[in-house]
This record gives sequence, C-alpha cells and structure tokens, in this order.
Amino acid sequence: MKLKLITAFGLAAIISVVYLVISSTGDNRAVEEENEQAIKEMVHEYSTTNVEDETASITPTELIVTDSDDREVTYDLVGDDFFVSIAPYVEETHPCTYHNLTGCQGEMIEEEFDIYIENTKGEVIVDESLTSLANGFIDLWLPREETYYITIEHNGKTVDSEFSTFEDDATCITTMQLL
Repeated sequence: MKLKLITAFGLAAIISVVYLVISSTGDNRAVEEENEQAIKEMVHEYSTTNVEDETASITPTELIVTDSDDREVTYDLVGDDFFVSIAPYVEETHPCTYHNLTGCQGEMIEEEFDIYIENTKGEVIVDESLTSLANGFIDLWLPREETYYITIEHNGKTVDSEFSTFEDDATCITTMQLL
C-alpha cells in the first residue's frame, strides 16, 4: 500500500512537472509571437513615418534602432519570417545591402505594382497589386531560408529576378530595373 501511494505521488509529481514545462513553453511561444508582431509593427512604423530623432535599419537577424545620442537598441528577429524591402526603378537607384528604414529612398514613390513571387517549388507566395511606400520601397515579410523568383510589372514595364531569404542575404534590394 505504501509503495502504491509513493508511486502515485511520484507519478503525480512527474505529470505536474511535465504540465508546467509544456505550459511554460506554450506561454513562451505566445510571448515570442507577440514580440514578433510588435517588432513587425515597429518596422512598419519606421518605414511609413518620418522619424527625425532616430534611425532604424534591419538585417536578416536584427532590427537596430539608434537614437540622436547614438544609443543603440537591437531587437532580435527570431520568427520564421524574413524582412525584405524592394525598390523597383526605371532610371535611378542606389547600392544597398541592409535596408535603412529611416533613410533609404527609392525612385518610384507611392506607385502601384503587380507583384508575383513564387518559391523554387513553384508555390505562389505573392500574387497581388502592391503600392510602394513614400520611400519608394515595397516591404515584404517572406518565409526564411528560401529562394524566390519575382516578377514586377508597372505601366507596361517588367522585371524578372531572383532573391533569397537566408541568414546572409540582403534585406534591401535596389537592383530590379523595370524595362
């Protein structure tokens, strides 16, 4: 009887520990998802708002915000999505690797583009009309660790290109000339 009681208490303790681990993991995932969404909202705000006392840039793994006193805050991009900002152009562009959300300026401001993106498996990721922001860029969050084929059309001009979303890839694409 005593052995059964000890076994029952031991089993209850193990179940409780497993439940706590699973529960805390679930809570952590929920917190991670909230943080990921908050960072995406910050990126959108920096892309769409004229900010004068801060700069913000984004690499494949970090959002880096620097204030006017050169104090830097870094936010890890830990989710499954990769940020990429594309500035299609006709005549003028600039070299860019990591997008400066508060400083990069593309040529085609608030223009509508037909965007088609598929991965190497032929799965369509984006097939819609998107409008470039006031900075001339089109911001996208795409699945990480993939290669994509993109077609951009605008007023009878087209560009076909390829890009990828691996850890060492650019977040700023300024090489897609519409012809």
